[in-house]
Amino acid sequence: MITVAGFNTAIDHLMRVDALHLGEVNRTVHEQVLPGGKGLHVAQTIAALGEPVQLIGLVDAAHRNLIARRMSERGVLFHGVEIDAPLRHCIALQDAAGQITEVLGQGPQLGERDRAALHRAFRLALAESELVILSGSLPRGLAADTYAELAQQVRAASKRCLVDASGDVLRQAVAAQPFLLKPNRDEAEALFGRAVGDLDAAVAALRELFARGVAMPVLSLGALGAVGMDESGVWHAAVELEQVRNTVGSGDCFLAGMAVAIERGEPLREALRLAVACGAANAMDVETGYVRPDQVEALLRRVRVSEWTR
Repeated sequence: MITVAGFNTAIDHLMRVDALHLGEVNRTVHEQVLPGGKGLHVAQTIAALGEPVQLIGLVDAAHRNLIARRMSERGVLFHGVEIDAPLRHCIALQDAAGQITEVLGQGPQLGERDRAALHRAFRLALAESELVILSGSLPRGLAADTYAELAQQVRAASKRCLVDASGDVLRQAVAAQPFLLKPNRDEAEALFGRAVGDLDAAVAALRELFARGVAMPVLSLGALGAVGMDESGVWHAAVELEQVRNTVGSGDCFLAGMAVAIERGEPLREALRLAVACGAANAMDVETGYVRPDQVEALLRRVRVSEWTR
């Protein structure tokens, strides 16, 4: 069983407009409302790839049934921690050219009871997990060292922990030495305080994380693909796409692919192949943070993986 701690559940509003005009009335040509959040995207993609997965996240009374029904349809076992405050709402506006403007809601402020309930749900899930993923932003009220603390719990249980975070949460998670850490380019630049503009700079960042005790640092680079490192060396994976429709959530699908491959005992080079195929499959579709297995399978054959020898 793979467990995803994606505490900061969201309600995603995807709206398409012919053109986005700031300061004016804009009318949608299509809109969709779905449960969201990075952890939820990771969990439903893992399920789509055929692995058992459970998700721990916040839920409110207004959206309890929506989220539970969607997760059930997607094959995810959802452990919802219900709070009195409303969940955060996130808006993605996409124009006819495919450009996406995101507005991310702040979300609820958690009290002591809510925090305790989340930690209790995590401890229960950890007992039956082989692999744990800590993904996305933290709800307000949780300290920045929350992922570091949870990663230490996972490590103490002799299980592997994968972390996808940003800012101070990411910085503190590094010190906990999770098995895998997956920043994107922007997150890596903020972490190291320097530009990561090409593959050489990305590999240098990987080597620094590896030296600091992260067994498998991985860096996603958008169109440049991704690089990863472990004891076998440094590997680069990439795929060319003819059409990109929606890149939001591609990093979450990428992480799901990494987790599934690791759970199956695949080497890093094959884990990167599956991860890049998953990220690309999301980018080719309209829905955020989900993949179709047949599309992933087709893309696997097109992903180029090579060892980095410089």
